[in-house]
Amino acid sequence: MNIKDERLKEQLRELAASFLNRESTRNALLTVTNIEISDDLKYVRILLSVMPREKEHGAVDFANRHRREFMEYIKKNSRLHYLPRIEFFPDLGEQNRQRISELLETK
Repeated sequence: MNIKDERLKEQLRELAASFLNRESTRNALLTVTNIEISDDLKYVRILLSVMPREKEHGAVDFANRHRREFMEYIKKNSRLHYLPRIEFFPDLGEQNRQRISELLETK
């Protein structure tokens, strides 16, 4: 991945975090943990960590329902010329890291 792609990832991460912080109902803590961009830059997966974990499904659904508003937010707050298709997903890798950490602490 080149420096331009890294900058795009960071910009999208900051925009997503800001948007979700502004729009969320505060029932759960939403954290943008990673951004995955396709090689052709047409698709973006925004990975979220949600606390408490029981609220994960609802929080990810909320984020995906507000994709249109998020795209408008990107247009107003960035200089991106092309807007990729964006989807939000739970960060399963982060869940696994947290579970391993919990298991190690109990020993």
